[in-house]
Amino acid sequence: MNAEVLVLNASYEPLHVVSTRRAILLLLKDKAELVEATDRFIRAASAQFPQPLVIRLRHYIKLPHNLALPLTRRLVYARDAYTCQYCGARPGASQLTLDHVLPKSRGGKKTWENIVTACKRCNQRKGNRTPAEAHMRLLRPPYRPRYVALVWLKTPAHRNEVWEKYISGQY
Repeated sequence: MNAEVLVLNASYEPLHVVSTRRAILLLLKDKAELVEATDRFIRAASAQFPQPLVIRLRHYIKLPHNLALPLTRRLVYARDAYTCQYCGARPGASQLTLDHVLPKSRGGKKTWENIVTACKRCNQRKGNRTPAEAHMRLLRPPYRPRYVALVWLKTPAHRNEVWEKYISGQY
């Protein structure tokens, strides 16, 4: 029963990841409702419950959307889903690098809007040029992540596929 459960706000916005035990307690206290579950059951002396994958809080929790997240390698990789933003490869964290879209030598700053995840091959190919000069396109422009990035940090590398639609907002 040590699986993790995605907790959604009343508005279906991802909030956090909790243990199955914590999720069951929220459900039993009627503070949350079951949204998605596995086909397994958790048995107690007098009852059984479907093992939750996603729960939704019954009352809305106001989030600090202006939360200043620190710019770290781990957060940039998480924002970019451990994917090279030039070729789309997912080689693993040890083979990824951070790339300044506008190189530092040309005035590029260390900001969320100027740093992307790149595989070593693409980063070397781009070199000290802009993506346009290197004839390389970004899959997605870099951006400052919102609070939802905290969910990615708490999520194991093998996060549940069911969560994807809630994290991407396509439920």
